[in-house]
Amino acid sequence: MTNNICIIGGARPNFMKIAPLIKELESQKIGFKLIHTGQHYDYNMSKIFFDNLGISEPDFFLNVGSASHAVQTAKIMIEFEKVIVEEKPRLIIVVGDVNSTIACALVAKKLQIEVAHVEAGLRSFDEKMPEEINRKLTDQLADYLFVTEESGLINLKNEGVDPNKVFFVGNIMIDNLVRNLEEAQGSDYYKELDLSKDSYGLVTIHRPSNVDTKIDLERVIEVLNHIQSKIKIVFPIHPRTQKNLKKFNLEQELNKPNIILTEPLGYLEFLNLMMNAKFILTDSGGIQEEASYLKIPILTLRQNTERPITVEKGTNTLIGNDFNKLKTNVDKILSNSYKKGQDIEMWDGKTAQRIVEIIKKKVL
Repeated sequence: MTNNICIIGGARPNFMKIAPLIKELESQKIGFKLIHTGQHYDYNMSKIFFDNLGISEPDFFLNVGSASHAVQTAKIMIEFEKVIVEEKPRLIIVVGDVNSTIACALVAKKLQIEVAHVEAGLRSFDEKMPEEINRKLTDQLADYLFVTEESGLINLKNEGVDPNKVFFVGNIMIDNLVRNLEEAQGSDYYKELDLSKDSYGLVTIHRPSNVDTKIDLERVIEVLNHIQSKIKIVFPIHPRTQKNLKKFNLEQELNKPNIILTEPLGYLEFLNLMMNAKFILTDSGGIQEEASYLKIPILTLRQNTERPITVEKGTNTLIGNDFNKLKTNVDKILSNSYKKGQDIEMWDGKTAQRIVEIIKKKVL
């Protein structure tokens, strides 16, 4: 077994995309090294995911921690370069759109190492989102662009990316979901919170546009208070959201009998809550995909999405700041008149297999 590949992870969503790749590489006895940049360093934001998903400890932990975008990206580049010089891989695999993604892609390309980008081509067309910058730049650097949905193919074509580098492989997030469905269903975590199936909404809110100013966070709280007047809410609070609730002295505003607050959860616990929820309210990208696969109604507190297939064929509705739209759709969900959603092409649990076959053919 040789170690021709380095796989990069740094933030919680990365690990859900990495796990199926690791399992597929291991099953085919293809060597790799796993590098954790430490962009998320809280146990519940990363380590617990390794435990839940059966990922072994990373070969390298860069421990860069939290900082401004520039400082964090620079720290990742400095530490990652040391690893790459030592390991001399033929290929690095980056996933998603976090600072680790662009930082490691840039270092690798300057050292003449090929880059594969999983989830290439996704675009929100909103450059106020730092993730949008990361996506676009990584796709310009990548040698292999693995696309999840048709919009990604269109976006990359419009940006002039060589079509010979682009591969429509499906959604690797769904691989992880399919693999863990049975175990998550058996955990019955929702019952530990004294809930029953379809009796609650599940909430995840963390994006700067929703939580970084007092006025935006107050708007989110207004939304939550409206929903909790109709149905219970389970709200695992992201560290960023928790910090800003405290900063703006708004913690007491969530002290309502129908709002259940928890720490960030492990993947299996969260999946169990998601599978049994009546609906989901989020500003996350990956959860839009998972909910659409499971055909659970999902309302997204954003003006745009880099995953338009979840709106076109899935169960997602963009709410933005439109409180009336939110109320209308919550009522539709509670009266069982919300859209049902359709199956989405190549979201079938076999994306990692397709990616590894292309890597074997093109790289190894």
